[in-house]
Amino acid sequence: MSRTLNLGVLAHVDAGKTSLTERLLHTAGVIDALGSVDAGNTQTDSLALERQRGITIKSAVASFTVDDVTVNLIDTPGHPDFIAEVERVLDVLDGAVLVVSAVEGVQAQTRVLMRTLRRLGIPTVVFVNKMDRRGADGPRVARDVAEKLETDAPIFFGSAITGDGVDDLVTAIVRSLAVTVSADGPLSGTVFKVERGTAGEKIALVRLFSGTVRTRDRVRIGDGEGKVTAVAVFEGGSAPRRRVATAGQIAKLWGLDVRIGDTIGAARPNRVHHFARPTLETVVESRDRAALHAALQQLAEQDPLINLRLDGDDLVVSLYGEVQREVIEATLALEHGLAVTFRETRTIRVRRLRGVGEAVRFIGANPYPATIGLRVEPGPEEFRLEVELGSLPLAFFKAVEESVRDTLSTDRIHDCTVTMTHSGYYSPVSAAGDFRGLAPIVLREAVRRAGTVTCEPVHRFWLEIPEEALSAVLVALGKVGAVPLTTTSTVLEGQIPAARVHELQRRLPSLTRGEGVLESEFDHYA
Repeated sequence: MSRTLNLGVLAHVDAGKTSLTERLLHTAGVIDALGSVDAGNTQTDSLALERQRGITIKSAVASFTVDDVTVNLIDTPGHPDFIAEVERVLDVLDGAVLVVSAVEGVQAQTRVLMRTLRRLGIPTVVFVNKMDRRGADGPRVARDVAEKLETDAPIFFGSAITGDGVDDLVTAIVRSLAVTVSADGPLSGTVFKVERGTAGEKIALVRLFSGTVRTRDRVRIGDGEGKVTAVAVFEGGSAPRRRVATAGQIAKLWGLDVRIGDTIGAARPNRVHHFARPTLETVVESRDRAALHAALQQLAEQDPLINLRLDGDDLVVSLYGEVQREVIEATLALEHGLAVTFRETRTIRVRRLRGVGEAVRFIGANPYPATIGLRVEPGPEEFRLEVELGSLPLAFFKAVEESVRDTLSTDRIHDCTVTMTHSGYYSPVSAAGDFRGLAPIVLREAVRRAGTVTCEPVHRFWLEIPEEALSAVLVALGKVGAVPLTTTSTVLEGQIPAARVHELQRRLPSLTRGEGVLESEFDHYA
């Protein structure tokens, strides 16, 4: 038995999150001197692009020990365009520090993060940073935290730059957030990040929840398996090679063909999706299309929500915002030597079924030695069986289900229940690949018969304004297609087409003398 704490540091942009991470590592003796975000020499912002831009883009891990507790400290991006990177970290956290600036106070991004942490039941401590700055107002921010974040968490005050308040923070998080884990029991871990080594090999970053993994172990990966060729464990500011990694640790594993979100060993209860998926997309172009496709496939391994897809001859990626687009452009240039251009960003639209549709293809009447029948209907995104489980080898059922889910994702069909109504195969001729190839043909025919309607993303918004700006703001909301659902003299809540959010953001400062605060997140498609 051992005590560990996998701790996430989360915050809005410029709250001093990475500076706090540096101070925690310095206090623990992991680093001898404090790095600076402005100077580009922080421990956790290791990407050249992060140092260049002065922002955290990828989650980074460092480890230290306090008394008998091993703390794995995970620094996450603060910019909302990289919210997907934050989401991956949430699956592996025991607790979190939410950093708020004593000058700027609670921001829209702070609220989004706090709501998510509360929904997932992740214990959270609030640290009000930058108390040494001119304009810092601790009492005001404390009221904001209580009222706007609707939390009664212990609030700590201090400065990452001077170190004030950090010792008290460390004592509190270790005492209240650490957990006890055991190396006994079956291996179970979650892949929350995938890197590439110097030779291009995949490296999986895995949080181990139970059990032990060693070099040369064969481990289960979902329904398949792989052989671990090397192991490293985060210790201090680095991750040295080790023969074994145990429960509670964050390990780097070589040799596994994995994707972010994969389970290593025994499955854990399924996690729900925490943040909205991207609502924007763009076409990426380059003179060397083959090299671009390969590079984007590597980026999609590290960030599945890029959702790389082919639209005819076009390479299309999904985005949260323009900063993310700029980072993709710079990454392709720095890491792959590719000069690229982007077409105009557009809103992602999806399709929903109008009704019920069925299709079937029998052996002998299609190019594959396989029979598949499918029925589609509006409903939860599930795959169901109306055929006997023993009518096909299990691998064939898995091939159909995986192909169905991939096709629905590629074709952007949402809220669709798929039921397998017919099955058949020739032994020993038929293979899983035959079912994987036939399933999209049958599915698309069933969808065509059901009919579809195109839907666009709608955001829910929260808007704080000065009382005297209410009339002008209501007029502006009408012009961008927003519908207020609840209104007071200073706070409005409602719905707005995702495509019009940026327009409202641009108009808000002039309407409210710079005092308006807009917060929005994906709500539904309509």
